Amino acid sequence: GGGGGRRKPMSLVRAILRSDLTDLHLVAHGGPEVGMLCAAGKVSRLTFAFVAPDTSSSGVLLEPHFRAARQSGAIACTEVDEGMLELGLQAAAWRVPFLPTRVGLGSDLHLVNPDLRTVRSPYPGPDGDEGEELIAQPAIHLDAALCHLNVADERGNAAFTGPDLYFDDLLLEAADRRFVSVERIVPVGGLVEAAGDLTRLRVSRLLVDGLVLAPNGAHPTQCAPDYERDVPFQAEYLATAKAPEAWDAFRAAWLSFPSEADYQAALAARPARTEGDAR
Repeated sequence: GGGGGRRKPMSLVRAILRSDLTDLHLVAHGGPEVGMLCAAGKVSRLTFAFVAPDTSSSGVLLEPHFRAARQSGAIACTEVDEGMLELGLQAAAWRVPFLPTRVGLGSDLHLVNPDLRTVRSPYPGPDGDEGEELIAQPAIHLDAALCHLNVADERGNAAFTGPDLYFDDLLLEAADRRFVSVERIVPVGGLVEAAGDLTRLRVSRLLVDGLVLAPNGAHPTQCAPDYERDVPFQAEYLATAKAPEAWDAFRAAWLSFPSEADYQAALAARPARTEGDAR
């Protein structure tokens, strides 16, 4: 879930980094979670619309560990437009094999995604002409979805309180197994007040198989309005793509703790840094 450097389920990603899971096929509007999992050799395939740090101060347009994995051929990729990714998840959520769309027509996506097919509408156009040819975006079915939201109740109903849902509801609907980490858990009956708006209650407990209390669990990405991204930390991470030994040192320093609690304790104990220090 999340998008770029915003509200990523990083506590769950760190658990994967500590595990023996490999050969993963990730589906994401990618950010540091994609880069870290690629650098750790966990990923074999990626379906994506973009993979970017999403930090205006970094000067980095592509996630560097993703870029290295892509350029070296370490991962296979399926490139889609953002609209196609949304429709692929929607098709899986609706349990249909594909959804027709104009998104992607006239682009070079067919050059990098040779399996992409088109379909002709069985209905004539408004002038009685032949049915329109459209891209047939296949369903993107997920074995598991991982999302981080701001708040949930004890039953697993969850809400976002920031500016965007980032397709998290579609990811959960498209998956066989659904895991949600949250900043805080409130008693049943208290979720509407905690969310502040009924329209933000977009995740039903019927879409959640596992709920994890993970304060600061999106770190180092943004989790508005609870906290902003940790720009100095992200700058330190982005710099590790320059050399394998830099990544190894960063992974040993920050991603090898026995638990998420140890990671958060180390964050709390580090000296305060500013964005200027990162640059």
